[in-house]
Amino acid sequence: MSKRSSGFIQLEWECPQCDARNPGPEGSCLSCGAPQPDDVEFVAPAERKFIKDEKMLKHAKAGADIYCAFCETRNAATAETCSQCGAELAEGEKRKAGAEVRQRAAAKMVNCPNCEAENPSSNSTCQECGAPLERQKVASAQFAPKGKAAAPSQKDAPKKRHWIIGVILLLIACCIGGLFFFFSPSEDITGTVSDVRWETSISVQEEQEVRHNNERGSAPSGAYDVSCHTESEETCTERTVDQGNGFAEVVQDCTTSSEEYCSYSMLEWQTLETLTLDGSDYNPRYAEPSLATGQRLGGESADYSVNFSTEKGLLEYSPSDLTEYQQFQLGSDWTLSLNRLGNIVSVGR
Repeated sequence: MSKRSSGFIQLEWECPQCDARNPGPEGSCLSCGAPQPDDVEFVAPAERKFIKDEKMLKHAKAGADIYCAFCETRNAATAETCSQCGAELAEGEKRKAGAEVRQRAAAKMVNCPNCEAENPSSNSTCQECGAPLERQKVASAQFAPKGKAAAPSQKDAPKKRHWIIGVILLLIACCIGGLFFFFSPSEDITGTVSDVRWETSISVQEEQEVRHNNERGSAPSGAYDVSCHTESEETCTERTVDQGNGFAEVVQDCTTSSEEYCSYSMLEWQTLETLTLDGSDYNPRYAEPSLATGQRLGGESADYSVNFSTEKGLLEYSPSDLTEYQQFQLGSDWTLSLNRLGNIVSVGR
């Protein structure tokens, strides 16, 4: 597996005191001034933008920030002394890094509970009246797994799924019931054998050259004029990895799979012609062609049919094999089970 960097993005963090969003590198809230907590969660913005500024890129690549052991001020990874108290950072603690970062879902509109004005879900207060927006609505729209939109309603979704499943099950039950209704035996009548027929077929085959192009896998034994090539396909999955400094690296983990394809020629038995015979007795026969050098007889098959004279007219039945066919002697009477379509389902004496 290979790792490929797509670039770096700036993350966001949410102040636990006032719910304001702040750029990842900011050590304190831009709205209320509260310091960034040690355990704050960084999230990727809904609209991801790769960093182009060289100074920001240098900061992003520097590594995890360090918390001063004395005043707990957050310092850049390249700093040697605390920017707040001047203490050495050798005993400081680095922020955790390497975890995969969630991406904030695209904002949707929510209604203010006070004035009913529409606000982006990213807002913590109403842009019209200043009233706080309901956090439950904001949270449900703000966060979702990468590549998925927030669910419209946790209560409505199961109901909709159950309704769809119910309709599908009802349709399946109707189809099964319809098949059973039309094709199951519905009445018995008496039929007299009035005619029997058989038809046989046999093929004549000869080895001929067959060309196979771009077949997956190696060429089989006996192939000639062989040419092979390998095709490779790369599959990548993307991750957004926390750098511990308010930035994240977007990396692709890629695997390459290879498959061999070959073109080749082979001698294979091909059907030249199929010979048929038919008759109305009880001793079916197959054609006996004269074979030239390099030829052979291929597969053979036989079909049988029996006609019954009934009160509903002539009805045809197809025996499954020769033994069954030979039972239907001309003039013999049989009990025929018919379905609702008027076709013979089974026969008996």
